[in-house]
Amino acid sequence: MTSILITGGAGFIGSNFIPYFLEKYPHYQVINLDLLTYAGNISNLKEVASHPRYTFVQGNICNRKMVASLFEQYDIRGVIHFAAESHVDNSIQTPGLFIETNVNGTYTLIDVARNYWMQSPFVAKEGYGECRFHHISTDEVYGSLSDDPNDLFTETTPYAPNSPYSASKASSDMIVRSYHHTYGLHTIITNCSNNYGPKQHQEKLIPTIIRKALAGEPIPIYGDGKNVRDWLYVQDHCKGIDLAYHKGVSGETYNIGGRNERTNLQIVHTICDILDEQFPPSDNPHLSHSPIDSYKALISFVKDRAGHDRRYGIDTTKIEQELGWQAEENFESGIVKTVKWYLGEMQ
Repeated sequence: MTSILITGGAGFIGSNFIPYFLEKYPHYQVINLDLLTYAGNISNLKEVASHPRYTFVQGNICNRKMVASLFEQYDIRGVIHFAAESHVDNSIQTPGLFIETNVNGTYTLIDVARNYWMQSPFVAKEGYGECRFHHISTDEVYGSLSDDPNDLFTETTPYAPNSPYSASKASSDMIVRSYHHTYGLHTIITNCSNNYGPKQHQEKLIPTIIRKALAGEPIPIYGDGKNVRDWLYVQDHCKGIDLAYHKGVSGETYNIGGRNERTNLQIVHTICDILDEQFPPSDNPHLSHSPIDSYKALISFVKDRAGHDRRYGIDTTKIEQELGWQAEENFESGIVKTVKWYLGEMQ
């Protein structure tokens, strides 16, 4: 049995990844380290709570003594590092917290791994030569793209982060990269586009649209609503992480995206169309006082976010050609599944 440490596993992506990982790989013991801040919810993992190969530990990745004790106690042979402060609006209000968790936390985690796995630079301890540190990052580190649809982020796009969140993730990427080149640690970095799907925190765009619509409240859309993001269904992301962790070349970076670029306006209109069909406004008791024909009537434009990047788009050629990954869900099918899941949770 091989013990693997997954950080931030009670968050959105991690809580989708852990059940998938446990089911697929019977030889892994999963240790989930999560501080359970606002973005982490232990109920996200209720389906594996009693799993014999799953252990939950509440704790902070910045606590070096505690992290080191987990490596010793469970003989950790791999790390998949999801844990991060990730809400851009919060990073604008409290940037220091993002630096502490995303930069110092990543440093603490990878330095403990180095000390536990490595005898000296480029020399692993006996039996630890295959240990790997996989860092989950974001396409936001690359900055903003032009409106040209052929202009896409690749693994060689220069970093140009524009928010405290993306700057903290860019910094953590560089720390991971340095530990490969300086110490010979086996590392992988994956930079993903916007994820969507079940279990996402309610503050994110898609859950916010659904939540506000069902409550009969104004649906806030930043600026003119024409900011573009590439949307990746969370289960497709989990499969990409799995491939990169097991088959990716040490020291390499792989971009994972859905090839599904949409403006925020397109997103909100699509979700409203689905809600109009699945739960018509006429059936919504929250709208009985002010009946409307479509949830689109609730769309409200609000002041744009400071430093709001205009467009993200990912070129996934590298992971497709080198590792054989392919997104299985298109946006039209994935968003229907997502809305139906939230309807079940919120009603």
